[in-house]
Amino acid sequence: MDIFFQNVVAGFETGSLYALAALGLVLIFRTSDVVNFAQGEMAMFSSFVALKVLQQNVPYYAAFLGAVLFAVFFGFIIERLFMRPAMKASQVSKMIITLGLIMIIGGVASSVFGIDTYSFPKAVTASNINIRGVIIQPNAIFIISLTLLIMAVLFYIMQKTMLGISIRATAQNENTARLMGIPVKKVYSLSWILAAVLGAIAGVLIAPTTDISTTMMMEVHLKSFIAAVLGGFGSFVGPVVGGFMIGVLDNLVGYYISLTWKTVIVYILLIIILIVKPTGLFGKVYRKKV
Repeated sequence: MDIFFQNVVAGFETGSLYALAALGLVLIFRTSDVVNFAQGEMAMFSSFVALKVLQQNVPYYAAFLGAVLFAVFFGFIIERLFMRPAMKASQVSKMIITLGLIMIIGGVASSVFGIDTYSFPKAVTASNINIRGVIIQPNAIFIISLTLLIMAVLFYIMQKTMLGISIRATAQNENTARLMGIPVKKVYSLSWILAAVLGAIAGVLIAPTTDISTTMMMEVHLKSFIAAVLGGFGSFVGPVVGGFMIGVLDNLVGYYISLTWKTVIVYILLIIILIVKPTGLFGKVYRKKV
């Protein structure tokens, strides 16, 4: 039973990072009507920035902040240079642009940072905590707590602030939002910035496990996409639940069955959910009035 709880805690740790990245995907999809397949590459680039800052003999949290600040700039540039000119393009065209961004960002990262793999320190390096036989890493507690805090702030913004109202109004009907005086283009930029920041945080926090390389976010991005689909792209709660479910399932299946089966079972779960409820666990049919 102790091993079971340890795997559950570890699952919440990785699942929280899937959830963060999934929230970024949903945020962009709800406002820009496009799935950002380059989310993982953007997070990877920001993680490399954190590594380069850390190599200047500065504290960990300065490197963390450096990655976040770079993500703000990066998200703004990506939206302004690549996505805004295609604002009126079809959903397929915008999706192809994000696929192209995978190659562009990956190529630039390889040229600037190289193709080597680098280790990255944990945020918390204190000794493990033994709670009634359950060994818990302080770094896991930090990651879960920080993720829950970020999610709580994001949910508050979405539900209680004018920015959140603007994002939800734009997602529901862009033309009506514009007629009501909402700066739709600024909302698009802010959604890309927030998504880039969420991805960067997830990348930096998972870097000690995956190490930093140009391919570090491939599996994380895939799992975050599955979490978003599983929970429902029409909900901001669904991706969080989906992320935690995948994280816990990954660890339990990997420990009790086989590491080679954990991804397979995640896909099986995804297929079952989509057959039973195509919009995801918390999704609902989302229609735009015309």
